[in-house]
Amino acid sequence: MFINCSNHKSDLWGEDQKRAAERYGDIVDFPFPNVVVSAEAGDIANLAAQTVQNILQKQPDVVMCQGEYTLTYAIVKALREKQIPVVAACTERKVIEKQLEDGSVQKVSRFQFAGFRQYV
Repeated sequence: MFINCSNHKSDLWGEDQKRAAERYGDIVDFPFPNVVVSAEAGDIANLAAQTVQNILQKQPDVVMCQGEYTLTYAIVKALREKQIPVVAACTERKVIEKQLEDGSVQKVSRFQFAGFRQYV
């Protein structure tokens, strides 16, 4: 099973990313928890512990974890301690800049999936 712990539902992924994830098994979306701005270290630790416990109940083969940085770090660290491989999606960012009539610049970013990279 491939756990997608992010705020990007797998049904919106491109076919390349879906195929790469399905090599591990069925894709299961697991929403990345919201982290309030006022969260302190203890709050992050508790949220990470709860999230990891919920993920482990699903017995994943691999987890993609992407979200708020401090919580991501805590989740990745805890999962790796349990010998669960954790990956991040790698993308190539393609930016198109266009100058608008009013002189402002509009940037449009497109992210092309390039593979999964394991956290070390």
